[in-house]
Amino acid sequence: MPTFTLHNETSAPDSAKPLLQNSQQSFGMIPNLHAVMAESPQLLEGYQQLHGLAQKTAFDAAELTVVWQTINVEHNCHYCVPAHTGIAYSMQVDENVINALRDETELPSNKLNVLRDTTLEILRERGHLSNEQKKAFFDVGYGNQHLLDIVLILSQKVMSNYVNHLADTPVDSAFQKFDWTKK
Repeated sequence: MPTFTLHNETSAPDSAKPLLQNSQQSFGMIPNLHAVMAESPQLLEGYQQLHGLAQKTAFDAAELTVVWQTINVEHNCHYCVPAHTGIAYSMQVDENVINALRDETELPSNKLNVLRDTTLEILRERGHLSNEQKKAFFDVGYGNQHLLDIVLILSQKVMSNYVNHLADTPVDSAFQKFDWTKK
């Protein structure tokens, strides 16, 4: 059975090489996820674009981390949970938020708990959201743009989480200290 290649700027298909250069410039390395995705330059390009767009959503750093990690944890992604833990620390997200997401425990604010609950319901119910959850979401100050931003981020995370499941992507050395196993 073939295994996935961790491509670099030499081994990647020609159309993926500039995308890997973008990864190198953005992260100071080529994340193993990107190295695997390079086999399909279209996938890597789509992922990079969605990642950039996710960072432009109406969410602040903590809220973006809540959406990212809620999906990563629900999908049991052995690669993305540690990677987004490192990213959250680099974005200066409160450690209590980071740990609560990894451990699936109560977040430090009602607003963040509602965001996680809403993300989970959208994910688990395949885009359906109960009126009760929608009301709770709007009552804490979120709006329609935030709901749509969750869909954008969910699209990004499906790409990465599923690739990591298929490829059993090794966690980058920079993120190994944040190793994670679902409880």
